[in-house]
Amino acid sequence: MDRSRVWPHFRQEHILYEDDDLVAVHKPAGVPSQAANPDRPDDLVMRLRSFLGGAYLGVHQRLDRDTSGVVLFTKRPEVNAALAKQFEGRTLKKHYLAAVSGWRSPARDMTLDDVLRKGDDGRMVVAPAPRGRNAGARRDPGGQRAVTQVRVRTRKDDRALLELRLETGRTHQARVQLAHAGAPIAGDPLYRGALAPRLMLHASGLELDHPRTGKRLVIRDEAPVEMADWVARGDRGASVYDDVAALDRALALAVERRWGLGQSAVRDPEDRRTTAFRLVNEEGDALPGLAVDVYGDHLVAQLYVGGIWEDVARRDRVLDRLHALGFDGVYVKLRPKQANVLVDTRRDDLAPALPVRGEPTAAPEIEIREEGMPCLVRLGDGLSTGIFLDQRPNRRLVREIAKGAHVLNLFSYTCAFSVAAALGGAARTVSVDASVLALERGRANFAAAGIALGGAGPGATHSFVAEDVFSWLARAATKKERFDIVIVDPPSYSSTKKRRFVAESDYDDLVAMAAKVLAPRGKLVACCNHRQLARAKLRRFVAQGMKAEKRELAQLKDLPDAPDFPPPLGREPHMKSVLATLL
Repeated sequence: MDRSRVWPHFRQEHILYEDDDLVAVHKPAGVPSQAANPDRPDDLVMRLRSFLGGAYLGVHQRLDRDTSGVVLFTKRPEVNAALAKQFEGRTLKKHYLAAVSGWRSPARDMTLDDVLRKGDDGRMVVAPAPRGRNAGARRDPGGQRAVTQVRVRTRKDDRALLELRLETGRTHQARVQLAHAGAPIAGDPLYRGALAPRLMLHASGLELDHPRTGKRLVIRDEAPVEMADWVARGDRGASVYDDVAALDRALALAVERRWGLGQSAVRDPEDRRTTAFRLVNEEGDALPGLAVDVYGDHLVAQLYVGGIWEDVARRDRVLDRLHALGFDGVYVKLRPKQANVLVDTRRDDLAPALPVRGEPTAAPEIEIREEGMPCLVRLGDGLSTGIFLDQRPNRRLVREIAKGAHVLNLFSYTCAFSVAAALGGAARTVSVDASVLALERGRANFAAAGIALGGAGPGATHSFVAEDVFSWLARAATKKERFDIVIVDPPSYSSTKKRRFVAESDYDDLVAMAAKVLAPRGKLVACCNHRQLARAKLRRFVAQGMKAEKRELAQLKDLPDAPDFPPPLGREPHMKSVLATLL
């Protein structure tokens, strides 16, 4: 595949205006204005600079990652002061468009004039209006005045497309003011906006005096089609799959959001390279019932059978548009909607051995990289590929804290956590799983990483135990086995001859058994991908399990989610993880 086609640095059609002094561009939604990780920049400035051949760019404004629209840069340092003066003096006019729900004012024009301050949860809030004598003269001492002019462009029911002119430039100004007015911007998770394919906020124009010639310059960026579409129809849900243009827009946004991961295969050195990640995460990317993963040059599409995917024409349309993105081939997995529904995972009608679009992988088993760590995967061998991609941040954590540690990996599957620990310098790893075949694949992953099973360093050993986890834990506790790090990542449901496990009700018992083999000051990485188990309940289960064994906690904290697995608007991600550290 040609990665520069799927993830180009920048697109020529996004240049809105350019001369010797200035360049104005359309920033797509999903592109950050500044890099979250300076060591792996994926921001607009870096991408535009690369596109322009390393040209100088002076930065004078930023937009939130999920806001689209005009961003202006200088191309020569000599014009910075004149442009900065206009931004600071508010003589430069900034125009926005916002699609909102809850807009009930009959007026076509109105002014929002508020004082904003940072709330206790870190979000911006409107400060309460002062009361009593001289109230008009008093303001929140920690607040800043925010003024936004609003004009209604179109409306349908309680949805409206608003033209905004920001007279001030405060953090999240339009977002918090509109939410306070009872009309939050659609797709805004911070301020409880209605469901939408993206944050429906767009920087539609700038008006300024050219910093060298003094002539008035007006730069416009027309509203994205999806904003007017949302006002006309609201959240389209599964009907997005029946409109090729809307489907392509949703896929393009998902691709844009994963630019940094997509470019890792060609930009990052081998010891930091990532070639497998999630491209589409169901409702989190406004594509319900569809998950799509990248594995090197191929895609694996996961369709949750029933309902919307009973329509074969709809399935084919989605697979066609995925293949059109430019990958070598597309494999498909048809998954049961309920995780507790057991199926034969190697049925060819559910998981075809060959791609349904394009060419197969060069071999049945291929090597992918996860932040430099190799892992062997099989895209055409049943419903599972050999790695759970949403655990990437947790494997990074284990790799960072494993030096010299004894590490126990429960429900280890193909042992990716164990490999991460070994690469991090673990003195010992033990991988426990009921599947002999999974553990054999785990041994192969150790070999692919160049780790001898006799040791990755002086005295290190790595062992594999094919046994029911609960039985093994009971015996290990009796033998007084102790581990510095224990990783618990059980299936949502499992059943053996001796025990039935349901994560939603039995997780605390599992933690209690794991606590018996934790060394003093040991760490437990507790994970669960059960959609119905809330993060707060997972924390409570971990605390209860530790308390049952009289193990005192020094810390219990949530672990960060993988950024390529965004949750549905206003809901938690499916994968929840916490780190428990003992005293």
